[in-house]
Amino acid sequence: MFVDRAKINIKAGDGGDGCTSFYTEKYVSNGGPDGGDGGKGGDVIFVADERKSSLIDFRFDKHFRAENGSRGGSRYCNGKGGADLVIAVPKGTVIKDAETGAVIADLFDADSKVKVLSGGSGGKGNARFKSAKRQAPHFAQTGVKTVTRTVLLELKTIADVGLVGFPNVGKSTLLSVISAARPKIADYHFTTLSPNLGVVKYYDDSFTVADIPGLIEGAALGAGLGHSFLRHIERVRLIVHVVDISGCEGRDPVKDFADINRELGEYSLALSGVPQIVALNKADSLADETQIKRFKKETKADKVVVISAATRTGIDELVKTVYETLSSLPPLAPMNFEPFVYEEASSEGFSIRRDSDGAFEVFGGMVDDLARKVVLDDYDSMNYFQRRLKDSGVIKSLRLAGAKDGDTVRMLDIEFEFVE
Repeated sequence: MFVDRAKINIKAGDGGDGCTSFYTEKYVSNGGPDGGDGGKGGDVIFVADERKSSLIDFRFDKHFRAENGSRGGSRYCNGKGGADLVIAVPKGTVIKDAETGAVIADLFDADSKVKVLSGGSGGKGNARFKSAKRQAPHFAQTGVKTVTRTVLLELKTIADVGLVGFPNVGKSTLLSVISAARPKIADYHFTTLSPNLGVVKYYDDSFTVADIPGLIEGAALGAGLGHSFLRHIERVRLIVHVVDISGCEGRDPVKDFADINRELGEYSLALSGVPQIVALNKADSLADETQIKRFKKETKADKVVVISAATRTGIDELVKTVYETLSSLPPLAPMNFEPFVYEEASSEGFSIRRDSDGAFEVFGGMVDDLARKVVLDDYDSMNYFQRRLKDSGVIKSLRLAGAKDGDTVRMLDIEFEFVE
């Protein structure tokens, strides 16, 4: 089964907690704090793997978590860092934030990689909080807890040339003739249910061709199979528009040509500007060239090659025309975008708001960081907490916000009375 779109949940590892420990040894009294720091959590990294061709690995497996950092130990032993989570995806996968649709990364080249989420930093052990006034801190810092993010993976086939056209016009047959690809071929619509990729040799050089499943009217709006696969021609440098010139199914080649181009333009304005070569296929079924002359006159297409994939007529000319056209075009390149980056938790700044019950709530990066260092039932920890509130300007800001003695102040899970 070909899967080219998936939504998954990813989470970097949490940081390990710092350790509260005091050095003990025979004949050594008051050895002092020796608690080590917690380990950093693992990162979430995506890497492009040429061996993968679809996103089927993510059809049922939707949740991915990096390893958490380990807790710090005594005798200044720091906790072990969590292992990074490396997620392999096919080359050409675009990673987007599911909520905003913003592009995080385009894994265009083989083995390219990107770190999407950073692991939480480890908490500091109690040895880090020792000072001249605080000789024996009985508290340590907890590790940073990370947030689960939802990302959208979209596979966009990387090919020089895209074959487009209505169903059953002979695209798969043409691909099998010009390359070593062996797509499923039959005389009914929608034989091709997923993009097929082939490499076309031209003397000592080569180029890649993608056979895109047949489009129908309304494809750009989601009709038929086309909407699911139009993204696979967004990257191509050249479009080979395959048209059934024989009209053997009662279709009008001129109308078909116009309809497909309209669908391409409605899906993406950029696609409407991609150079085209028109391959008039099934020419072996024509009694004369009347249809060919009419097509050229009414469409005014720049480059038209008459072929028959079944009898291989005109194939050499088509391959030559494609190669020469590609030679004059810019090389394949990744998307041009401003990368979206998930913000890491800040340890600075705070804001104050008043809840409906009259209590004052203090929140922000500084509050989150401070809460990781507070042990409510520890005297030293609470003294440290109160001093930080004063030194950082929280007490002054609460007073300016209207807080008076006896008012309730909330900070995360901590609630206390305000005292001048």
